[in-house]
Amino acid sequence: MTSVRPKLKPETPKTITAWETASGKVVWLRADGSWSQTPDNIGVFTGEAAEDALAKAKAQEGIVTDPYFMEVTEDGKVAGRETLRESIRANGPTVPYGVIIDEREKI
Repeated sequence: MTSVRPKLKPETPKTITAWETASGKVVWLRADGSWSQTPDNIGVFTGEAAEDALAKAKAQEGIVTDPYFMEVTEDGKVAGRETLRESIRANGPTVPYGVIIDEREKI
């Protein structure tokens, strides 16, 4: 699975995000190369280090699905053109997930 995403300049701070294949949860690459289910302490990459990190992430297809660059600030906060989408990925759904609403409460 892959989709077209904007190309980020080499000097733009970025992290790598993907989906954990076993659970479908969003994950982020840490600086040490491990994956995190929370956006805390994500790795921030630029230049060749970013390209190397993405290549290593893509080599882990099977553990993760569709790793890609996501623009962040230098301190790892969500930024850039896809801010809304990436904010939702980082903070979770905008509506309660898995909550069953009783039909009678819709009035």
